Amino acid sequence: MNIKQQKFVRLTLSYLFILIMFAVILYPVLWIVGSSFNPGQSLSGSSIIPQNATLKHYQYLFDLEQSDYLHWYWNSLKVSLSTMLLTVILVSFTAYSFSRYRFVGRKNGLLTFLILQMIPNFAALIAIFVLALLTGLLDSHLGLILVYVGGQIPMNTWLMKGYLDTIPKELDESAKIDGAGHIRIFVQIVMPLAKPIIAVVALFSFIAPFADFIIASILLRSEENYTLAVGLYDMVAKQFGAEFTTFAAGSVLIAIPIAILFLSFQRYFVSGLTAGGTKG
Repeated sequence: MNIKQQKFVRLTLSYLFILIMFAVILYPVLWIVGSSFNPGQSLSGSSIIPQNATLKHYQYLFDLEQSDYLHWYWNSLKVSLSTMLLTVILVSFTAYSFSRYRFVGRKNGLLTFLILQMIPNFAALIAIFVLALLTGLLDSHLGLILVYVGGQIPMNTWLMKGYLDTIPKELDESAKIDGAGHIRIFVQIVMPLAKPIIAVVALFSFIAPFADFIIASILLRSEENYTLAVGLYDMVAKQFGAEFTTFAAGSVLIAIPIAILFLSFQRYFVSGLTAGGTKG
């Protein structure tokens, strides 16, 4: 087998592998979408291409008298957008400090962040619950937001610091010569150049709380405070509540804000992830 044939075989195998992975990822998505249009409430009789497609499950979700879905949706958007905003602000200041300044405890702080990002939030569920109970933040969106923000800081700080390290420090020095202070350099010079990694951090910090179930189910107790994941689970878990096709319709709608955010920030992702992940 010559070199040309070897390249053809490798290329064919690569495309075959990609197609297999694409099918594995797409198949359950198609099932969820198809199930949301199937009549009835059972998934056992559902199909990817429904014979008698109906929109009644979506109509039920948008009926304020029958369903709290829109209220849960608003709760999730409120928590996720607040988490995203606070995370971007705090991570930007933290990453900039670690990238541009040298201070006592800097290396130990970075090492601590590295260790903390290895421990998922749900590993400390008992501690999180007790802390929320003692601080009076149990069953509140504020407590949930603070937990999410705290969990986002370590990983995203490392990611953004790696990107900020690629921005030449000569720009800072030139600005200082012109009389710019630290805040002005941060706001007007560094942050505009860091838009790709800011977009990456914003997307990650939005998706995590929007799709989270475990922490939200531990901290939220009343139905009016439920987020989407907890509310949809309650819909199918409560007694006589096996509304699986309605659950599928609600799951489909969850993807809308994530898709909009992804498409809005798409042009920044490649440069943001590659630059942020290659230099520590």
